[in-house]
Amino acid sequence: MQFLRQPLAVNKLNRRLFPRLSTRKKYHIVSALRDYGPEVVEKLRGTIKVEYTLARRGADRLWEMIYRGEGSYVNALGAMTGGQAVQMAKAGLQSIYLSGWQVAADSNMASQTYPDQSLYPVNSAAKLVERINNAFIRADQIAHMEGKDHHIDFFLPIVADCEAGFGGPLNAFEITKSMITAGAAGVHFEDQVASEKKCGHMGGKVLLPTQQFIKVLNAARLATDVMGVPTVIIGRTDAESAALVTSDIDPRDQPFLTGERTAEGFYRSTAGLQQAIARGLSYAPYCDVIWCETGKPNLDEAHMFSDAIHSMFPGKPLAYNCSPSFNWKANLSDKEIAEFQKELGKMGYRYQFITLAGFHSLNHAMFKLARDYRDHGMSAYTKIQEDEFAQAQFGFTAHKHQREVGTGYFDQVSMAISGGTSSTTALEGSTETEQFCNKKSVLINEKQSFGR
Repeated sequence: MQFLRQPLAVNKLNRRLFPRLSTRKKYHIVSALRDYGPEVVEKLRGTIKVEYTLARRGADRLWEMIYRGEGSYVNALGAMTGGQAVQMAKAGLQSIYLSGWQVAADSNMASQTYPDQSLYPVNSAAKLVERINNAFIRADQIAHMEGKDHHIDFFLPIVADCEAGFGGPLNAFEITKSMITAGAAGVHFEDQVASEKKCGHMGGKVLLPTQQFIKVLNAARLATDVMGVPTVIIGRTDAESAALVTSDIDPRDQPFLTGERTAEGFYRSTAGLQQAIARGLSYAPYCDVIWCETGKPNLDEAHMFSDAIHSMFPGKPLAYNCSPSFNWKANLSDKEIAEFQKELGKMGYRYQFITLAGFHSLNHAMFKLARDYRDHGMSAYTKIQEDEFAQAQFGFTAHKHQREVGTGYFDQVSMAISGGTSSTTALEGSTETEQFCNKKSVLINEKQSFGR
């Protein structure tokens, strides 16, 4: 059944599925095709209504950003720690991207270093979403306690990588639910077979039949409907570079099959933009945003893909991976790089992101420090410290690391518990207060709630 795009206030089906949103004029939910009706959703919801505040709030914000206006776009960086995400918020970014590649590399529940092949435990990405949201909560609590004049809205919408779903449609249903529970605003799935999943910039990728991936998208949508959250669902195709398909059952895939089989029984197909366009057109009714994974930063190909999608689905939001797997300066001039995202925005690529920004910034910065420290000792570290002081004028606060992690917040908790009489608070008497802060202001903040 089709849910037409119109204000939710006049959409009876959406009033049944999303009663709390029924008085708002929003874009979300209503454009997606579902292979089930609202009566099925109501039957699956159970009798207790659970609120998912962070996921709902983030999804609302993400939808507003995506539909902000023609040519506009959201640019995000991939975070692999809560601290990185907080710095992104303080620097003025509008969204957080959560990469499965980074989860595999250094943020998974197995405590292992993995390549991007879905080898890590399935709950790892959801736990990182939770970790980032917990970091946002602490940063918000600290800023609120300190009475900041220009309080930052730390709760940036998180778009989380669900890989190829870690199984079939039922697995996609469950992983989407886990992401919503953790507070994700959006999720994305790719059309590879989960058991052979690879990074989009690796070889050996095997595609699902088109009809099977539509079931995955349908499963993710059902999860969002059952949980009553307008999660943004991004459908990604790897067909531009993938040359294998598990089956020849779907007529939509058959024009691209070569007739050859592999030792594993897979069908060889003709990788390329036309195969990606065909799949993008098939997926578009079932997801909110379409992403075509590409091998190079190529505006001409991006234009061809966007024109093809918009010829059938005018205004359909698109996503683009500005990947560190591209050698940017080997492909584009400095001027082309500077204008790249703006040009994509004009084509309708509303969500643009650097997937592995966290991994590369963390490793590059630490390597530089370690190498400099090896040769120059403490002089190397003081360069970082001086730059931290310089960045404070732009909103950087982590040079006061005790304050950054909530020492002052828990001093307030101690003062509240003791009725304002505690003599064991941590910031007072610390080297941070002595050497980095105005000591008087710290003492005032610490005791202001108690009139002392």
